[in-house]
Amino acid sequence: MSKQAPPVSSSGCCAPLIAEPVAEGEAAELARVFKALGDPIRLRLLSLIGAHEGGRRAGEGVCVCELTGAFDVTAPTISHHLKVLREAGLIDGQRRGTWVYYWIIPATLKRLAGVLALPEALTAEAG
Repeated sequence: MSKQAPPVSSSGCCAPLIAEPVAEGEAAELARVFKALGDPIRLRLLSLIGAHEGGRRAGEGVCVCELTGAFDVTAPTISHHLKVLREAGLIDGQRRGTWVYYWIIPATLKRLAGVLALPEALTAEAG
């Protein structure tokens, strides 16, 4: 059912962004995901989904009906933002009757955290 892109990288773990130069293709993938996070509504949606117990379990999820009340925008606007997050590989979802349930994709978040991590050499210097 999902039309989302694959997680940011299928090559496994990679070096932090400032440890070595990022390849052109990888930069394009990362930029797409960071762009999805560049909107306050999408960032809050991701946070609400991840903070919900069901949102941290693939296949369980949190109902969109529980997300819309937190925003002063229309349901179609929320649907658009959820679609952007899905296409970026940050969340996935499943329709159950009239509602859609969403959950985070941990591999993508882990990948982003790894890219933003400070190399050990810089961490030692900062301490």
